[in-house]
Amino acid sequence: MSNLPEPAPVVRLPDGTYAYADQLPSPIQTTPVPQVVHQHIHQAPPDRTVQRIALGSGIGAGSVAAGVYFGPLLVGALTAIAANLALLAFLAVAMTWGVVSVVKSVGGADGANAAKNVGKAARSLRRR
Repeated sequence: MSNLPEPAPVVRLPDGTYAYADQLPSPIQTTPVPQVVHQHIHQAPPDRTVQRIALGSGIGAGSVAAGVYFGPLLVGALTAIAANLALLAFLAVAMTWGVVSVVKSVGGADGANAAKNVGKAARSLRRR
C-alpha cells in the first residue's frame, strides 16, 4: 500500500456534500467578459427572388430547378445564334460589295449600269 498516491484532502461543500479538494468546481467569474464576434463576409448570397416567387405561387421545385438549369443554357444558345446571324450578315455585305466593285471595274459602261440597277433594287427593297 505504500505505492498508492496520497488522497487529496476532503472538503465539505456548502450544500452539505463532500468532495476531494482537487475536484472542486472552478469559481464562477463575476465580471462579464465581452465576447468578440468576427464576421467575415466574402460576397453577397445569390438572389433567389425568382425561385421564391415561383415556389410561393405553387410551381413545383422541379420547375424551378429546370428554370435555373436551362435558363443560362437558353441565353447561351440565343447568343450563339445571334453571333452566327451577325457573321452571316457581315459576309453577305462584304460579298455584295465585292461583286459590285468587280462588275463596276470590269464591265465598263454596261457594268456601271448594272451596278446602278442593283443599287436601285436594293434601295427599293429597303423602303418596303
